[in-house]
Parts: sequence; C-alpha cells; structure tokens
Amino acid sequence: MTTATGDHIVKSYDEELQRLTGEIQRMGDLALTELEAAIAAVIERDTESAERIVKSDAEVDALELEVSHDVIRLLALRQPMARDLREVMAALRIASDIERIGDYAANVAKRAIALNQVAPVRPVYALPRLAEIAADLIREVLAAYHDRDADRALLAWARDEELDVLYTSMFRELLTYMMEDPRNITPCTHLLFMAKNIERIGDHATNIAENIYFLVHGTQIGLSRRKGDQSASVTMTAP
Repeated sequence: MTTATGDHIVKSYDEELQRLTGEIQRMGDLALTELEAAIAAVIERDTESAERIVKSDAEVDALELEVSHDVIRLLALRQPMARDLREVMAALRIASDIERIGDYAANVAKRAIALNQVAPVRPVYALPRLAEIAADLIREVLAAYHDRDADRALLAWARDEELDVLYTSMFRELLTYMMEDPRNITPCTHLLFMAKNIERIGDHATNIAENIYFLVHGTQIGLSRRKGDQSASVTMTAP
C-alpha cells in the first residue's frame, strides 16, 4: 500500500525531472534560434544582429549551469537508480551538447561580422542549406527527447551522414573558388570555418540522439555511424 508520504515523494521527484526536461528544452530552443539567426545575419550581412547573437550565447551557458546544479541536487538527495539515473545523466550530457551547439552558432555569428568587412562572394548562398539540415537535426532530437522517442532519435542519428556529404561538397566548392581567384581566399576561409562549425553542430545533435536512445533502452545504439565527411581526403589540382 502506498502511503501519502510516499506519493508526495514520488510526485516531488517527478516534478524535479520535469523541471530538468523543461530546462533542456529551453536550452535547445535558444541554441536553435541562435543558429537560425546567425545564418540570417550571414545572408543579410547584418553585423548588428550577429553581435547580438554572440552576446545571447551567455543565456544558453547560464541554463547549462542551472541544469548542472539540478543534476547534482538530484543525485545527492534522491540517489536515483536504473531508468531514473539514466534520466538524470542524460540530461547532464544533453545539456553539455546543447551548450556546444550554442557555442558553434555564436562562432558562425562571429565569422559573419568578419565576413561583412569584405566583398560578397557567391558560395555564401550554399551555407543556408547546410544550416537547414543541422537545424532539422536539432528539432528532431529535441522532439525525441521530449517524447522519449528512441526511434525518432535513431532516424535523426542516421541523417547526420547527409549533413557530412553536403559539408564535403561545400568544402570542395570553397577550395575551388580560392584557387580560381586569390581575392576569394579571405571570405572563403571564413565560410569554411562557418561550414565546419555547422558540421560540428550535427555531430552534437547525433550525440544527443545517442543519449536519448540509451535513456530509453539502457543500451548503446548497436550500429556504426557512417560518416560522410570526406574533407580530409579532398585534393585539388591547380587550374
């Protein structure tokens, strides 16, 4: 028979876990907004907006600290086990990945500020497609976390290869532009760093997917993730 005190403890614990989930969702929404705004700042050559994005990253950092404090309190006071322990540890790991996503989005904004100091180059318009896939991955893993949907997380995990392939294609295109005209070297270098930051965002989204899968099933994904990033092996021949 469950006592009133026992019911209260269970309800209180559930509320703390819900609070943790809510903090993760807010973090993810903020990081996603950062990424989308950073890409808009690149396309619109909006330096003021890019500067605001860089400053706003502190809000994501503050939320990660809040999650860390809540996790420490839960571990100390509740001593969770089994599924409950996986819930708490997944929240800590996912918060860390979202914080890194926010950092990479801020890095894109920083590069946008520098890119605005030089003449526009055509390859900049390939960046939004790359960012669109990364943003889709973030949305999918956030939804999967909210619903504790391991299958949805697994689908997002597999889609990272699509992002890698597009990144490699953009990498090749930017190298070609730099070789064709030395004046393209500076802007294309900024775009290369932006593209790499977005590719890394995809990697962190897959980390989140892996943690969701482990949270639900208690096992790791039993597959090897295929990597489509071939930029390290790209060779170019001078025209």
